[in-house]
Amino acid sequence: MAVLTEAPRRGVLLRILPSALYSGRSTAVLERTFLTYSHAWMLFVSGVFEPLFYLMAFQLGFGKLVGEVVGPGGQAMSYVAFVAPGLLAASAMNGAILDSTYNLFFKLKYAKLYDAMLATPIGPLDIALGEVGWSVLRGGIYSATFLGVMTVMGLPGSWWALLMIPAALLIAMAFSAIGIVLVTFLRSVSQFDYINLVLMPLFLFSTTFYPLSVYPAGIQWIVQIFPLYHGIELMRGLSAGVLSWGMAGNVAYLVALAAVGIYASSKRFGKLLLR
Repeated sequence: MAVLTEAPRRGVLLRILPSALYSGRSTAVLERTFLTYSHAWMLFVSGVFEPLFYLMAFQLGFGKLVGEVVGPGGQAMSYVAFVAPGLLAASAMNGAILDSTYNLFFKLKYAKLYDAMLATPIGPLDIALGEVGWSVLRGGIYSATFLGVMTVMGLPGSWWALLMIPAALLIAMAFSAIGIVLVTFLRSVSQFDYINLVLMPLFLFSTTFYPLSVYPAGIQWIVQIFPLYHGIELMRGLSAGVLSWGMAGNVAYLVALAAVGIYASSKRFGKLLLR
């Protein structure tokens, strides 16, 4: 008489984490989202244009009113070349937050999609990794397009600018993971105003449009706490080809933020759905 046995679980995470939390099927969540957007590709493509419009506005309009500014390492650079990496970092942040808050809230509260997923072998950590993975994939496509336009305009100052794409993926991962955690605490659509209340100061005051030195000394340390600031500093250094050890600190900050967000989001999913 044949005896059915469970297939051995492979991989480090599969051996360490309990099957109720992680089953190694996060790619199924990613595939489901990809197939959904394949039928609504106009919504996907439209996200490419907003940062490009900003870039063209600075190139053709406001950028002509501002001369050269001091960039990474103290070197002079055009204002458009200074702003463009900040816009790319902000674009990665906004795209990740859009996917991990508004879209995820609908799937969590109204479509009850994750309840159905957890009725299968998929666990909370699979869901968190799958949703973050989609945000990273979407951010990568947007970033490659934006960097292509920057290159045509002659804005990058070094081949190191190619690393802006993985840097954008890291920014998207960090903000997506934190966005998922935040949305699990929301109870109504009106509470998204709180998220917008945080995003707007991040966009305006994280040195997107002007250097850190313009702030009073007592405010600069607050700005340096902002996660978008670290993303912009990383992007700006790569674009200019001026590398420093401080950029390693920017990477470490974003990696830590992503790790904390993924862990916390899986715990929140487990608390909300595995009851």
